[in-house]
Amino acid sequence: MTLIRRFLSLALAASLISTAGAQDAKLKIATVDMQELFKQYYRTNEAQKQINVERARIQKDNNERLARIRELETNLGNLKKQIEDPSINDSKKQALFKDWQMQQQEGIALDRERREFLQRRNQALNEKMVQRMKGILEEIRKLVEEQAKTDNYDYVFDKSGLSTSQVPFLLYTKDATDITAGLLKDLNKDAPEESAPAEAEATPEEAPAPEPAPKPKAAE
Repeated sequence: MTLIRRFLSLALAASLISTAGAQDAKLKIATVDMQELFKQYYRTNEAQKQINVERARIQKDNNERLARIRELETNLGNLKKQIEDPSINDSKKQALFKDWQMQQQEGIALDRERREFLQRRNQALNEKMVQRMKGILEEIRKLVEEQAKTDNYDYVFDKSGLSTSQVPFLLYTKDATDITAGLLKDLNKDAPEESAPAEAEATPEEAPAPEPAPKPKAAE
């Protein structure tokens, strides 16, 4: 019985020593705003500008295709009026109707081609944008990791992270150091003047859809 008491006493003492040691070993914690780093990084701004140029080029091509389709719409309307004109003989009406049918089919084909073109180009642009942004985020993540190792931080938390209910993951940290400003300075140390961060613009998913072409109507 005495041996058991001694064993328990030694175990309790060892436990207390271990707990005290853990309390003395204070964790070194830092926070970082990954969203701010991403938005203010000059390479993000450069990528956004290039994407906007490509998006504008796609819109220009789409507008040119729409112009041709609208021109056909106007021609179809004029042909329809002539077909309905009682003063025109049947032979002339048949010729006009045949012309109307040909232009209607052309308009349908052009609009289908325009929509397929728009879908292909936007999809390709979206994929390109996602890959570029993933590369930039990985570059920032590596810098955060290097900084954490250099400054001997045990944990670095992203204070901009949100849960599915849009509540910040990080609600409170005691004695945590925010390293965002220093990291941002390192990221932009080689930034050219023309690459200063600008207002974020809509991504291809958020951009307004191009105006659809009016569908050719059947002759009555």
